[in-house]
Amino acid sequence: MCTSASRNWLVGVCSLKPEPKETPGPNQLPIEMLREVLSYLPPRMLIRHCRLVCRRWRDVVDDWDLWRSILPWKHPNLWPVIRTCLPPADNPGPCILGRFCERRPIGRNLLRSPRGLGGSQKWTVLSREDDWTEEKENLEVMPRAYMQTSFLSSYRRYHKKQVLDLEKEGLWRELLDSGNIEICVSDWRNDRQGIDCIYQLTVHLLDANQAILDHFSPLPFPIRRGRNSVSSRASHVFSNIKKGVRFVSFERHIWDLEFRNEQYGVCLMNSTVFVRVCLP
Repeated sequence: MCTSASRNWLVGVCSLKPEPKETPGPNQLPIEMLREVLSYLPPRMLIRHCRLVCRRWRDVVDDWDLWRSILPWKHPNLWPVIRTCLPPADNPGPCILGRFCERRPIGRNLLRSPRGLGGSQKWTVLSREDDWTEEKENLEVMPRAYMQTSFLSSYRRYHKKQVLDLEKEGLWRELLDSGNIEICVSDWRNDRQGIDCIYQLTVHLLDANQAILDHFSPLPFPIRRGRNSVSSRASHVFSNIKKGVRFVSFERHIWDLEFRNEQYGVCLMNSTVFVRVCLP
């Protein structure tokens, strides 16, 4: 009995396996090393995925120091200017620099649905809803315009507006007020209609209360019936921008001078609003 019990005990002892050692994970790294590892990931992944892993990771992703280390090598051309007007490091909540790296607002068209793709989404329609339509056609007179979607004005009046919040797009106040940026706007149209009409583009730069600080509004342009198909572009560059600009209001307005129950209006092919940094 004793021998049997002893053997059973010995067998039990031999069958015990040592506890496996825990493999070191990212959360066991010092905060400086974790920040270094995360800095190599794409900004979109950091904000949309890594930030949700745990509180420690969220604090690192929200930290000013992480994005301060990312900016010089993600935006080497812009860094000499950006470094002179960085936002404060003690801003609460997600870091503003992270939104800049994710959204990449410099040189990107900030307008949504600029050619009518998706209809009037993101545009405020200030005329009747049936005063416009969309179409696809081959406009070879405009570079890279093959079979693109465009807005087509019709039925008396066309009036659309889009207001861009520059801070939501990824810019910050110190950069906007630095005097180192320009705002470039343009609008392409194709005058291939069968009626007389008037075209006008109006762009306003607005402050935080949406009061007008600057504007571009050329004289209304008359488009006469019977002209051949001609592509035209209205454009302007806002430089030496006043301090306080926070919004850009972009409006297209077309008046048909006669009524026809057909779609003979102006084809509005593309619009752009983009911000550029004035490099030294």
